[in-house]
Amino acid sequence: MTIRLGVPSKGRLMDKTFAWFADRGLDMRRSGSEREYAAEVAGADVELMLLSAGEIPRELAAGRIHLGVTGSDLVQERIPAWDQSVEVVAQMGFGHADLVIAVPACWVDVATLDDLDAVAAAFRARHGFRLRIATKYHRLVRDFLREAGVADYQLVDSQGATEGTVAHGTAEAIADITSTGETLRANHLKILDDGLIHRSEATLFRARGAAWGAAERAALDQVIGLIDGA
Repeated sequence: MTIRLGVPSKGRLMDKTFAWFADRGLDMRRSGSEREYAAEVAGADVELMLLSAGEIPRELAAGRIHLGVTGSDLVQERIPAWDQSVEVVAQMGFGHADLVIAVPACWVDVATLDDLDAVAAAFRARHGFRLRIATKYHRLVRDFLREAGVADYQLVDSQGATEGTVAHGTAEAIADITSTGETLRANHLKILDDGLIHRSEATLFRARGAAWGAAERAALDQVIGLIDGA
């Protein structure tokens, strides 16, 4: 019996995942044509599943794969009580990105979450509706702002080009992933001084709810042994 390992199906994240495992003795490669989502692995008793990074948290939570590589931001956003459903096997050292709160650069008096809270209250009093924050990370942002004591805001769903929502007038602020901050600056946005919500990176997770019989645990021990020995 093999264990199922879900990895990103394309792009730099797939290439870096393959390279990371290759450095630890697991040779992964696509099989078939470039259009086929088929792959194989040598070096351990593992069945390779090529999935989108967004699908992997769902499959981990459902226990349909034993291991999965995806961003820690996606796991914490998409799996309620994520640490009860999955556990971290290894942080992989690539795919770094920060989930941050950003506001218009012209808001010269807004630098912190306390400032944002004050602006949100004034905004609602003036306009009659809550300040809008565009994001696709509803759970992480809501939990972060609640702990910071920020109120009088509403989250606006944005599945793409979030940085442009302020310029388009569909939001007053955003919460989004950034690696360098260049896109934020190009759209005349600035990150709040204390606006870091989550520091994400590619992570290997184990699904607690998958079938973990003796054979599966032996295969997992084999994989962990290769990782620990690298």
